[in-house]
Amino acid sequence: MDDTSQIQPPPSFAELFRTRSGKLSAPIAEVVARYELCEDLASHLTEQAQTLYHSGNSSEEQVLLGMHAGLASEGSVVSAGEAGWIVQRMAELLEWRAPQLPENGED
Repeated sequence: MDDTSQIQPPPSFAELFRTRSGKLSAPIAEVVARYELCEDLASHLTEQAQTLYHSGNSSEEQVLLGMHAGLASEGSVVSAGEAGWIVQRMAELLEWRAPQLPENGED
C-alpha cells in the first residue's frame, strides 16, 4: 500500500476502501487509521465474546452475530463493512467458524 507506513492493512481490509477500478477511495493514512481501530476492536472484543460463550447462553455463531449487530448498528463508530471485517477477524482470533453475516439492513 504505502512504503512510508510501517503498518500495512491486510488486503481483506484494504478491499473495503477500493473503488471498482482498484484505487483507494480514501487517503492511505485514513485507511491505516481505520485498520488500527478495527484491529483493536477485534482484539478487545474477543475476551467479551469468550465470556459470553462460556456463560453458556449462546453458541459461537450467536455470540459473533450479536457482536456484529452491535457493531453495525446506527451510530456505531465503524461502517457496516468494517463491522463485518471485525467479526471475521474475531472469528479468526478465537479460532471459531466465521458466521454467515446478514446483508446490510437484514439484522
